[in-house]
Amino acid sequence: MKLFPKALTQKLQLREASNALRKLPVSKGLIDFASNDYLGFAHSEEIFNETHEYLLQNNIKANGATGSRLISGNHNLYPITEDFIANFHQSETALIFNSGYDANVGFFSSVPQRSDIILYDELCHASIRDGITMSNAKSYKFQHNNPDDLERILLKLSTQNPIPKTQNPKPIIIYIVTESVFSMDGDCPNLEELVRLSEKYHCNLVVDEAHALGVFGDFGHGLVQSFNLQDKVFARIITFGKALGCHGAAILGSVELKSYLVNFARSFIYTTGLSPHSVATILVAYQHLESEKLAMQNLKRNIQFFNQEKMQLGFKPLFVYSKSAIQCAIIPGNKKVKSIANKLQKKGFDVKAILSPTVPEGQERLRFCLHSFNSEKEISNVLQLLSTFVF
Repeated sequence: MKLFPKALTQKLQLREASNALRKLPVSKGLIDFASNDYLGFAHSEEIFNETHEYLLQNNIKANGATGSRLISGNHNLYPITEDFIANFHQSETALIFNSGYDANVGFFSSVPQRSDIILYDELCHASIRDGITMSNAKSYKFQHNNPDDLERILLKLSTQNPIPKTQNPKPIIIYIVTESVFSMDGDCPNLEELVRLSEKYHCNLVVDEAHALGVFGDFGHGLVQSFNLQDKVFARIITFGKALGCHGAAILGSVELKSYLVNFARSFIYTTGLSPHSVATILVAYQHLESEKLAMQNLKRNIQFFNQEKMQLGFKPLFVYSKSAIQCAIIPGNKKVKSIANKLQKKGFDVKAILSPTVPEGQERLRFCLHSFNSEKEISNVLQLLSTFVF
């Protein structure tokens, strides 16, 4: 075997020296405060059995898609599921991608053009940022959840009058990009204000709803629909690997957007489609969102209880403000936050440390993910333990 490059070894050593070296964890059967399985759908026997029954009833006995969707992989479950998703989210269309990462990379690398501008929240997910990096458009970040800073940039752009290089220059389109729930903070933007700014400055608003699906709205529709703003948003990215408990993602938007993505989104075009079983699981999980409210009610109750408990224990200065299923305690320093996470894990609670460079240096944190199946006793116990480790 050839020697591993020295430069790469040195990069690994630097990570290890800063207590930031990533390793694949081993499941230890701890009380879950780490996964994105907010509603417990990932371990639902009912969803598993219904998916299997659906495939048998429709005589679908295939293990794979056999190719990309543009070649041989566009099996009948795709249009059935995409139509269901579009109706559920009150969108003209839905286009399923293999993952949230693929959806964001596909959208941002293909839709904004060379003459366009992307304005994105500085804490947007890596998949959004990677897609923007692959785009030919110019991009600028605005301060996290700060509409005033966004408008400052929009005003600056509106006053600039570059001399066109051609007699008929292409119109510049500005894309405003945010998440409805930020994955590392758990907080939410003021979507109504972002819609106002997008209309005032004639921008296209794009919202990643990965951590809002199943959490916000009467039936888990997401934050955009909970404010009835679905007709004001150019595109929504919906991810199934969180509350829906399965795999894949969809981009919601107009008929024209779907057609464009099918033709130009490379992460869609050049990959094998999801298996019939994967797409059937998405469909069945969505049907459960529509028919069952108990899990969502339990999750909302646990979020409220967690916030009450942390206030009573004096944790307000430590935690990022959040009304979502993601609750984060800022504990600066990779070494310190890893130490506290290890102590909680030894007591039986699966709480993960989020280290730099995943988050900025000095913003290292414990990330608590809440679920419908967590008990109030578990929530109280883990927060009581945390208080003994940090105070």
